Amino acid sequence: MRRSRTLALAAAAVTAALAVSGCSSSAKGGSTSPSNSASGANAATTGIVNASDHKGGTVTYEMKGTPDSLDPGNTYYAYIYNFSRLYARPLTTFAPGPGKDGDKLVPDLASGMGQASDGGKTWTYHLRSGLKYDDGTPITSKDVKYAVERSNFAPAVNSNGPTYFQELLVDNPTPYQGPYTDKSPDGLKSIETPDDTTIVFHLKQPFAEFDYLVSAPQTAPVPQSKDDGANYVKHIVSSGSYKFQSYDDGKGATLVPNTNWDPSTDPIRKQLADKIVLKENIDQATVDNDLMSGNAQVDLVGGGVDPQTQAKILLDPSLKAQTDNSYGGRLTYLALNTHQAPLDNVDCRKAVEYAIDKVAVQTAQGGPIRGAIASTVLPPDIPGQQPFNDYATPGDKGDDAKAKQELAACGHPNGFHTVITARTERTQEVNGAQAIQAALAKVGIQLDIQQYPQGKYFTDYAGVPNFINGNGVGMMMMQWGADWPSGYGFLQQITDGRAIKQSGNSNIAQLSDPAIDKLLDDAGSNTDPNARNADYAQIDKLTMGDAAYVPLTDFKVFLYRPKNATNLVSTSAFNGEYDYLNIGTTNNS
Repeated sequence: MRRSRTLALAAAAVTAALAVSGCSSSAKGGSTSPSNSASGANAATTGIVNASDHKGGTVTYEMKGTPDSLDPGNTYYAYIYNFSRLYARPLTTFAPGPGKDGDKLVPDLASGMGQASDGGKTWTYHLRSGLKYDDGTPITSKDVKYAVERSNFAPAVNSNGPTYFQELLVDNPTPYQGPYTDKSPDGLKSIETPDDTTIVFHLKQPFAEFDYLVSAPQTAPVPQSKDDGANYVKHIVSSGSYKFQSYDDGKGATLVPNTNWDPSTDPIRKQLADKIVLKENIDQATVDNDLMSGNAQVDLVGGGVDPQTQAKILLDPSLKAQTDNSYGGRLTYLALNTHQAPLDNVDCRKAVEYAIDKVAVQTAQGGPIRGAIASTVLPPDIPGQQPFNDYATPGDKGDDAKAKQELAACGHPNGFHTVITARTERTQEVNGAQAIQAALAKVGIQLDIQQYPQGKYFTDYAGVPNFINGNGVGMMMMQWGADWPSGYGFLQQITDGRAIKQSGNSNIAQLSDPAIDKLLDDAGSNTDPNARNADYAQIDKLTMGDAAYVPLTDFKVFLYRPKNATNLVSTSAFNGEYDYLNIGTTNNS
């Protein structure tokens, strides 16, 4: 998935309630003082561009392709984590703010941060009073419990999201099969709801970063009586400031203000726009043109403009002044399938590490403005990252001689043939795959490029071990960001062998190293952030030693912001995307 943040809090700080500063909601119209607004290139990385409380108008989001799902319990794209907060309030979330200010974790549905007990194995949250769904019915702690059960324990129905809760929560004496199969009233017994406003999580072992975990939309409440599994996405019940007016699969959705949303229960949302429109399957060049003309306010995916638009912008100072370029904690990398011969041999994987011309990949993906060449799994803005380069090559352009030595060591001196996958809608990803194809051909490694839609990339293709293992897929293009601001939030879902699942899998290399798994357990239960960071650095070294991933670039987004969009702020909490919570428009239609 994908999100980058700052240093993980120590256990005492994790359990403390954090106040929201500079993010109060406004129930009335009016404009923020112009002195509080930023302008110019990269202005949204350090401040709020066009800060305003102006109400009215339509905010339009456009995207190339489709998302995995708008269902908050069945998604694992950062941009849907971001967007879903408009209609789905998790227990905690991140305060709208520029750059690292957006890393500040605050209570959302909960009235305060979690209360840890039993040495960090039990976490208790209390809901705010007066919470209602868009139909006026009360939101209860049982709805939060049910949301976690349906999103984590029913993989045949909801397979897209991460597996943290499933791995951390104590299971029932008879393994819990999820709410669609297990009809017992108690459900998962390790989540207790002693009253309608209290929810208690019981963990297998202490986990110091649990407040970050519950910021996932998997904790946004879902009324069990309204859930019909895979079809819930067609009629999502809103707990946020907006509700669904319409949904058309593959085309988009329209959201309107939730009249049962009470701003007194929500210190971070503003509910500015009269309507929010999402348009899917729009060509990227059209998305870019619509942004530049003001016909759209946001590119939902947040990956940045296409190469042609980028070139045009960089030649025009007035256009460049409307852009933001930031890292946001993302890594672009090549995943090597450790279960696919001959890449099940570490020497063959090391041959790939040496053979790739990373400068060519960087150029193909848009040049240095779209990312610095990487040599580690952890990006530089994730706590625990320590610079090293186990597969250094001259000028980062590859080393054919070393690659051929590794090929000989793995019994394939003349190379081999395999398949590499990329997401169809991501032009830069496909371009990167082509650059890798050209570099590997020089040492005899022949690649067939197969493209798949991003909305199904993990549920049907790269994230399905049976598919990649059965269809000769040896390499997969990938981009990843931390789920929360620590090495654990970045590493666990892509390096832990126990996180591998049969659909919606994120550990697409199928890396399974007991030493890494143990370090993750040790780090997760350690209350000392410095000790955790040391573990994360060691995991990074072990992962590179396994050669399961080829780091390509520490990705940078290059976003264009329309002049008629208000409250634009680039946040590292969501990979450098704009924070979608309070975007408005000066257009009145």
